[in-house]
Amino acid sequence: GGNDPDRIVPAAVDEVGGPTILATFTVIAALLPMAFVSGLMGPYMAPIPINASMGMVISLAIALVFTPWLSRRLLGNLSHTHAVHDTGPSKIDALAERILGRFLRGDGSRKRRHQLYAGTGIAILVAISLVGLQWVVMKMLPFDNKSEFQIVVDMPEGTPLETTVRVLDELAGSVATIPEVTDYQTYAGTAAPINFNGLVRQYYLRSGPNVGDIQVNLTDKHERDRQSHEIALAARPALTEIGARYGATVQVVEVPPGPPVQAPIVAEIYGPLYGAMRSTALQVREVFMATPDIVDVDSSIEKPALRYVLEVDRGKAALLGVSQQAISQTLAMALSGHDATYLHAGRERYPVPVRLELPVAEKSEVEAVLALEVPAANGKRIPLTEVVTVRESTWDGAIYHKDLLPVAYVTGDMAGDIDSPLYGMFGIIGKLGQTHPEIEQRFITQPANPEAFSIKWDGEWQITYETFRDMGLAYSVGLILIYLLVVAQFKSYAVPLVIMAPIPLTIIGVMPGHALLGAQFTATSMIGMIALAGIIVRNSILLVDFINLEVAAGRDLVDAVIRAAAVRAKPIILTGLAAMIGAFFIIDDPIFNGLAVSLIFGILVSTALTLVVIPILYYSYLRRRSTTA
Repeated sequence: GGNDPDRIVPAAVDEVGGPTILATFTVIAALLPMAFVSGLMGPYMAPIPINASMGMVISLAIALVFTPWLSRRLLGNLSHTHAVHDTGPSKIDALAERILGRFLRGDGSRKRRHQLYAGTGIAILVAISLVGLQWVVMKMLPFDNKSEFQIVVDMPEGTPLETTVRVLDELAGSVATIPEVTDYQTYAGTAAPINFNGLVRQYYLRSGPNVGDIQVNLTDKHERDRQSHEIALAARPALTEIGARYGATVQVVEVPPGPPVQAPIVAEIYGPLYGAMRSTALQVREVFMATPDIVDVDSSIEKPALRYVLEVDRGKAALLGVSQQAISQTLAMALSGHDATYLHAGRERYPVPVRLELPVAEKSEVEAVLALEVPAANGKRIPLTEVVTVRESTWDGAIYHKDLLPVAYVTGDMAGDIDSPLYGMFGIIGKLGQTHPEIEQRFITQPANPEAFSIKWDGEWQITYETFRDMGLAYSVGLILIYLLVVAQFKSYAVPLVIMAPIPLTIIGVMPGHALLGAQFTATSMIGMIALAGIIVRNSILLVDFINLEVAAGRDLVDAVIRAAAVRAKPIILTGLAAMIGAFFIIDDPIFNGLAVSLIFGILVSTALTLVVIPILYYSYLRRRSTTA
């Protein structure tokens, strides 16, 4: 207004200093409880609220000290002659009068206010319903664009190593046709070098002739159009078809950004008898396979592996003068090998063993093993077929335990238009409820009665539940802290409810924003919503505080409300745009895309609504209070 900068700078700080301090601490109150998120996601989440809170404190000091000083330096050369004098209502004043006046002046203003409240409530419900309609997909964390993926192969138990190698070679041939693949390594009978999946899912423990891995490496993400998730999805059908021909379970495993779980979908089957549990697990596995878009289905139930039990006819062996020790030593030498002697040529550092052992090809033939001869007491050599009989049997399967209870696992993943495992899991739950109603299904705790058949759902669901539970609690604690801060500032229990009213308005922007961009609602999206609670309350504080100042100065209530919206509109819009522009820099990041979408669309919609709804709502509150008084 052409006043002396030495006077207007301190006055400006005094005018907005209180609301700015309060608004800063409301943002901190919204974010800081996230530092106490427990479980696996705790260390992942903790740096965000801690660093953001420190940034808010520093920015407050800058706003109260550095910005006024710099403003004084920049305004120092202005004089009264260069000042812009008030020539009448500005365009913002006219716009505020035109929009807010309809709800504050005239006979139908009260009806229009109620229609505005009702319309806002309906918009919130519609935004929430987008989740139920699956237009917004809930997921723990989206897939990252990695430069690798892994193919895990499980052949039926008892499969020889040579067959496993042949299957791996055929799978590798299919992988080689993918344009983005630079190279691959196959591992038969052993695990690939330990990586993230190997550590989390214990792939490094895999060994045996029936297991194999293929480590697939892709070109750099900047040099290809498709993301690694798209490549893995495209490769899976051909690989699964090859595995089905050989009775193998083929899983295309991506490197997840989180959470570290055994598999995206895990069903833990408990029951009184392990044999019956195995049968139940196989039935659950069939339901997994019959559910659309469920892939990479596997279980801890081992397929029956043929076992030959060689039994010595002791009576006949005694009559022939053949000792049982000679029989067992001969079989051990043929199958496992025996160092009969050592060669010392004089130049070797270590002696060279002379090893007696059947060729690998003959070890799988029982007839070749039983054709071996053992010495009898009279010096003759007796073939093993004379004193040994063969009985076919099966190997005993492994029994897994969790929390001291025997358990069987069925695992799977979700692939398709909706690649969130949560939706696939609930699809399986619905089918099991229809086909196996006798099986109890639990989601949070272990079965209370181990004598009854039950399923405990684990995997990504468990981590998602724990993370969103803790973040929801952090959100609630943040809202309580914001309420207490505003109560302390305005000395009222009702005014904070008006100031916090725009918090639900963020949903109107967040959910449609995710649906519009096809983004999944993830844990980082929830972080954005929590941050929005503090950001949007700041705008309400600035509006309500200015209305109080205008009313205290003797201005009419309606004029004070309209003037507050007009005067505060520019700084509120500019700060909102600054936050939105900052979020644009992370919108293309696979992990933090949800955070960016929440901030951009949440701030966009809620800021626009806050400038209309909060002044009108506060007007209704003050008008009702004056009427009752």
